[in-house]
Amino acid sequence: MRRALRRRLSVIDGEAGLTLIEMLVAAAMSVVIVGAAMSMLISAVRTQPQLSGRAQNITTARYQLDRMTHEIRNGIRIDPTKKTASQVSFVARVRRTTCGGAVPTSTAATTIKCQITYTCTTTSCTRVEANEGAYTNPAATSTIATGIDNASVFCYVPSTNPDPTVCGPAGTSSPTYIGVTLHVPNPSGPAELTISDGASLRAATLSY
Repeated sequence: MRRALRRRLSVIDGEAGLTLIEMLVAAAMSVVIVGAAMSMLISAVRTQPQLSGRAQNITTARYQLDRMTHEIRNGIRIDPTKKTASQVSFVARVRRTTCGGAVPTSTAATTIKCQITYTCTTTSCTRVEANEGAYTNPAATSTIATGIDNASVFCYVPSTNPDPTVCGPAGTSSPTYIGVTLHVPNPSGPAELTISDGASLRAATLSY
């Protein structure tokens, strides 16, 4: 009985603990795993500002684009002399007492026709609201889009493309659709970010 107990204890004592080789292997694997984890963490910390900047640029451009297309939908007709890639002017109905004024009217009141003109450069787009047929109004000139890096913002349908239904330079006929593309800097790379949308002139499409 005692001999059997001693044999069992000797077997347990022989298997207890780790050998030096096992400890070295485990330590080496731990160093590799910890190093990989630290490398991933450092990379994530370094790229976080770029990702945040990119998300902010996209969100801002999306808001600016929605504002412009919402107003285009209320358009009646586009000025034939101002329908380029960097400028567009159209007559739209607005709910204000005067064109360019700050006093809104109630939803039950009749809307008035005003001339809305967007002019874009390589840095921003401005908006002018004036009386129908006018294009300047210092009291109602505002910057509606900023942070862009390309003045080619607008395209039209019908266009001068072989397929006139593809948005492009405006043709001789009056466009009923305006496409808007904002190019904003990409903090995480050389390629710019492109946010595109467009809208049909609702009143023009319905021949009001």
